[in-house]
Amino acid sequence: MRTRASLALLLLLAPCAAAQAPPVARVVPRIDTLHDEVRQDDYFWLREKTNPEVRAYLEAENAYTAAGMKHTEALQEQLYREILGRIKETDLTVPYRRDGFWYYTRTEQGKSYPIFCRKRGTLDAPEEVILDQNALAEGKKFHALGGFDVSPDARLLLYLEDTTAFREYTLYVKDLVTGRLTDSIAGVWNGTAWADDNRTFFYMTADSAKRGNTVWRHAIGAPRAQDVKVFQEDNVLNNVSVFRSRSGKYVFIPADGFTSSEWRVIPTANPAAEPRVIAPRRASVEYSVEHGNGFFLLYTNDEARNFRITRLAESDLGSATGRWTDWLPHRDSVFVEGVDAFKGYVVVSERSGGLRRLRVTDLATNRSHYVTFPEVAYGVFPANNPEFDTRTFRFSYSSLVTPSSVYDYDLRDRTRVLKKRQEIPSGYDGSRYEVRRLMAPARDGIQVPVSVLLQRGTPLDGSRPLLLYAYGSYGATIEPTFNSAVLSLVDRGFIYAIAHIRGGQELGRQWYDDGKMMNKMNTFRDYIDVAEDLVRRRYTSPDRLVANGGSAGGLLMGAVANMRPDLLRAVVADVPFVDVINTMLDASLPLTAQEWEQWGNPHTAEQYAYMRQYSPYDNVEARAYPWILVTTSFNDSQVMYWEPAKWVAKLRSKKTDSHPLYFKINLAGGHGGSSGRYDRMRETAFRYAFMLDAVGLAPRPDPTP
Repeated sequence: MRTRASLALLLLLAPCAAAQAPPVARVVPRIDTLHDEVRQDDYFWLREKTNPEVRAYLEAENAYTAAGMKHTEALQEQLYREILGRIKETDLTVPYRRDGFWYYTRTEQGKSYPIFCRKRGTLDAPEEVILDQNALAEGKKFHALGGFDVSPDARLLLYLEDTTAFREYTLYVKDLVTGRLTDSIAGVWNGTAWADDNRTFFYMTADSAKRGNTVWRHAIGAPRAQDVKVFQEDNVLNNVSVFRSRSGKYVFIPADGFTSSEWRVIPTANPAAEPRVIAPRRASVEYSVEHGNGFFLLYTNDEARNFRITRLAESDLGSATGRWTDWLPHRDSVFVEGVDAFKGYVVVSERSGGLRRLRVTDLATNRSHYVTFPEVAYGVFPANNPEFDTRTFRFSYSSLVTPSSVYDYDLRDRTRVLKKRQEIPSGYDGSRYEVRRLMAPARDGIQVPVSVLLQRGTPLDGSRPLLLYAYGSYGATIEPTFNSAVLSLVDRGFIYAIAHIRGGQELGRQWYDDGKMMNKMNTFRDYIDVAEDLVRRRYTSPDRLVANGGSAGGLLMGAVANMRPDLLRAVVADVPFVDVINTMLDASLPLTAQEWEQWGNPHTAEQYAYMRQYSPYDNVEARAYPWILVTTSFNDSQVMYWEPAKWVAKLRSKKTDSHPLYFKINLAGGHGGSSGRYDRMRETAFRYAFMLDAVGLAPRPDPTP
């Protein structure tokens, strides 16, 4: 019956796509009652992933989108060539030193994946290819590596492989001397750590909702049935991970939720030891731990909204008399984001005025200084710094006009050396562009930072199209960093802006707290207020403004499209989290239970009522909407494909306008789309072609049939 229905649907939809009529999903009402509200979900059946009718509907949507975008195919190809031209296809990363080897990755023209290499002793030594992802990915539609961990004696490699796009990992052990695989474990989760004996390692598994919850100890060559369960976290609000400290002395096992933490530690010299709790879990207290030279540093929000750093002597761990003492006190105007401890130095990443800086402390003198940066808006990130006994700290830096640059900073001499700057083979002149940092007033008086990239000399007369990107969730800070692809829009007259809205941590922890749970509406209102301010300043006009966000940023897109459709010309919502209520009611889905502390739990009446007012799927109404492009992946495990599918189906049934509504489904990809770099560039080109088409900068479709 299902097969016949599927064939019938295909026959029905195929001619419609050719004639530019959109697909229409079958209505199958599902009625529930929650908190005395009757809820009708007409498209719940689209969750049936193995139902041929579902697959047929998604393929019909793809066909309709391809037909609607056919007139932009030449533009898509041009955009792809431009984006590709700004990438150095044959390239290598800056090598980093670890345990007597220099490690790096390189890419080759025409190959989609990196090649992992190393050299022994010096960079003049012969190259060893330790893993070629292109060879592993051959013949596969999707390929991702979830981990890469070399043993302390540098002989063995642990790596995790996913060929499903659904984060289904198999762990492999490769002998780097013989090149042979010596062990494998299927059904694992991302996270590994070696013990000092070079034959024992720790790995993870996840529960049915893909929550990392269990750490195991394995001896190479032993059957999996003999593996020892080291730790299991049964509280569904907490995620577990495992890793080896930079000092090499401990294996850390964090169990973190969105509002509390509890870390355990095992000496790498004694992997069979019972894990010891570093600090017991307390409600609303979060922390993370770094091991230094004879001490632990704990980075925590305990009595410190913007976080502080405390210190405990290593010998006092577990002692009844051991005390954590302030190492870096709380400061109201400075947000501590992270800490990297080395044998003689500590580097703290902190944020002031919305921008990150690096605070360096010499442990011998206890004197500190800052590494600062000159541009008005930028991003700086600690890079791979695996060596403990070093005075060199590597970081990457870029801005909207400065290509990604890798620096080695001498922690003692306070000097920096540029090791590599991203090359733009097709040519790049940063002086043609200008970066601005604006503060947009929100309706409650808060000032929202906005980073802007535009061509120098751009007139502010409201005529320019503008792409406004934002995320605004999970405390994720969106840094204004270099994006070579977006130059294809800016060079065609677009202005590119990033709204640093509440829900991120650009202005500290309060900025995050004011954009989640019962404050989540601030995220959406901030975006609207930023857009209105950009229109008021004449950077753009509503008929020229394009909105973009992905995942939780896709939730933002859906909410804003419902709240202020008149403010936007077009919306591009990538893998959007739009069916908020139904997803958060289903604890069997990945991420749901943990994120009751992020969005709320709709089983609670008050929280349901609050979430109900912004959930995009629940607020679609009969009204005119902007141009909309929605993307998803059939095997996405973080935002299931049916969320955007249901949203699109409901939008089609309700919207009163004739604007394009396209739904593009990657039938082989995951949450980040395709795994290969060339395919990802084509996906970007497709999005940009849609944006250009929406503002009249693409060739018009041929009116003749």
